[in-house]
Amino acid sequence: MIEQHLDILSADGAMNSFVVHPEEGGPHPVVLFYMDAPGKREELHDMARRIAAVGYCVVLPNLYYRRQREYELKARTPEAMAEMFALMATLDAATTECDTRALLAFVDALPAADAGRIGALGYFMSGPFVVWAAAAFPARLRCIASIYGANLVTEAPDSPHRVLERVRCESYFACAEIDRWASPAQIETLQAALRAAGTPHRLEWYPGAEHGFAFPQRGAIYDRAAAERHWERLFSLFRRTLQDAR
Repeated sequence: MIEQHLDILSADGAMNSFVVHPEEGGPHPVVLFYMDAPGKREELHDMARRIAAVGYCVVLPNLYYRRQREYELKARTPEAMAEMFALMATLDAATTECDTRALLAFVDALPAADAGRIGALGYFMSGPFVVWAAAAFPARLRCIASIYGANLVTEAPDSPHRVLERVRCESYFACAEIDRWASPAQIETLQAALRAAGTPHRLEWYPGAEHGFAFPQRGAIYDRAAAERHWERLFSLFRRTLQDAR
């Protein structure tokens, strides 16, 4: 495996990123991995490595680069959580479009990447980001996956559920049964919007699983069975849209 820590230049600055891909057999289909709110960290690097190990070039940027080059939520104290939410609030559809444009330009020039086959993956905070990315660049993304995405349905004009008519690629939404960030009513609204948009999709509930179930370092919240199920769904999606469809 080839791993690199490097800067990707966007219109707003240097986006420090982790890039990993197999040593041989390239160029490889691309997975843009949008981090969750606690930051780009080794836990996510390990998840990126798992994806890369089965044949993908994975790009994981620090989306907080405009404010902090290095950030990781270390403790869930009120003060630390407040800092995280403040950083989270700096990101929106506009920053997502800016960052995605930079990521696409980067993989276009990367010899190890097949920039004609690109998917996007997001967790929690970045669930909306992959939808916004697909809506902003419908000709570039072949699939997106949102894993217990938050704020997928809001009152904002650019709420992810309101831009689905611009999404052309296949999408997958994994929904935790126990999730204060995504109520059943919100998911029902999202499902209706997906159907109305006519975009190919799968929305799936994970019974008994809590928000954060896929992260091994989340203690009791980590649900190994649910996590492995989500990996099975992701690899099936990526294989179908990025590997088999050439």
